[in-house]
Amino acid sequence: MKFIVLALALVMYALVIAFQDKKVVWSLAAALIAVALGTVFPASVFEGSGRAYAITHSFFELINWNVLMIYIGSMIIAALFIYSKAPSRAADSIIKISPSAGVAIILILAMTGIISIFVENVATVLVMAPIALALCKKLKLNPANFMMGLAVMSNLEGTATLVGDPPSMIFASFAGYTFNDFFVHGSKISIFFFIQTGLVVGCLFFYFIFRNAKEKIEVEETKVISFVPTALLLLMIVGLALVSFLKIEFAFASGSYVLALGLIGLAWHFVSQKKSAGEIWELVKGLDWETIFFLIGIFVVVGALSESGLLLDFAAFLSRVTGGSKLGAFVLILLVSIILSGFIDNVPYIIVMLPVAASLAKSVGSAPELYMFALLVGSCLGGNLTPYGASANVVAMGIIKKEGKPMNFASWLKLGLPFTLLTTGASALLLWAVWV
Repeated sequence: MKFIVLALALVMYALVIAFQDKKVVWSLAAALIAVALGTVFPASVFEGSGRAYAITHSFFELINWNVLMIYIGSMIIAALFIYSKAPSRAADSIIKISPSAGVAIILILAMTGIISIFVENVATVLVMAPIALALCKKLKLNPANFMMGLAVMSNLEGTATLVGDPPSMIFASFAGYTFNDFFVHGSKISIFFFIQTGLVVGCLFFYFIFRNAKEKIEVEETKVISFVPTALLLLMIVGLALVSFLKIEFAFASGSYVLALGLIGLAWHFVSQKKSAGEIWELVKGLDWETIFFLIGIFVVVGALSESGLLLDFAAFLSRVTGGSKLGAFVLILLVSIILSGFIDNVPYIIVMLPVAASLAKSVGSAPELYMFALLVGSCLGGNLTPYGASANVVAMGIIKKEGKPMNFASWLKLGLPFTLLTTGASALLLWAVWV
């Protein structure tokens, strides 16, 4: 049965990579097959007996509803935040106070990264793109490097907090991390600060590129529609911190809170902004439902992989390959994560590899954070390596093409490779120094 489950997962991953536009179909189909196997062969696929166990176990335990509720709620708040034009106003203020265009560009890239901590990466790029394009036209600059900067900086910060991107939510669920644990865990600094090290290095990298833009730019500040979405965003952050601090035992506390805030935001949008039911539906329909349903399928398939014992077998194999070396295993996880994430979706990869990383750490006598953080850093920052490593990259490439300044694979790699190596290397060095 192990080989059957492994074959099922491998076929699913191959189809997802080959036909990414149909990835939801492949993940859900594989999940249904896994559940069907679990009902026909009780206790061979999942850790339990009884023919109905596979269905109830998959639906109520393997599918992480808390993660899904956090993601849906945060997406709603992010959409309203963008609608409010508060990010555009902040960018205009940065340009106004900056001593030169080069400094303004770097500060906008840094702001893009900070916004992407709480807003989905593609949405962040889309809201910042008009600002970047307008600035490039005034400076008579090719927008390609600036647009690329928006994409890679938004990808960089996605895993910094619990509400950044699905990988951070999945990690938090697996490791039992609260919102506060992303900042400090066990008296040591946590993943947030390792990612900020990458942000600083990334800003220095782009300053070197834009350092000759000395012109001072004047702009008219965008008028903010409402600060209510900004308040909801702040309430989400403060509320998640409080839920972490109070150590509430309810399994869906974080997800319920964020989803409730999102629903409050929709009600505000409908009543205060006088939006029609159709407009509300369009907003909801425009959320990233593809990732939601993709995650549902992946949760079940990876659950079958884990409970069949395959992931423990893989961890033991990696331990043999690295000869029990802490540094060898650390470098291996980091490099493999960077390379794979440059070409494939990092969500299913992280779901598979988290238990492997934790088991590998145990086998070499290391703190599990050392390898799980390496996995997060490598897979999330590694997505910057190629133009296909993250959805934000694809969107940025599309915008550049529409502007008549297309960027090919080699052109992206020329900046993407050093940016990825520098930011990942800086984050990894601090991670190793703190958690070894």
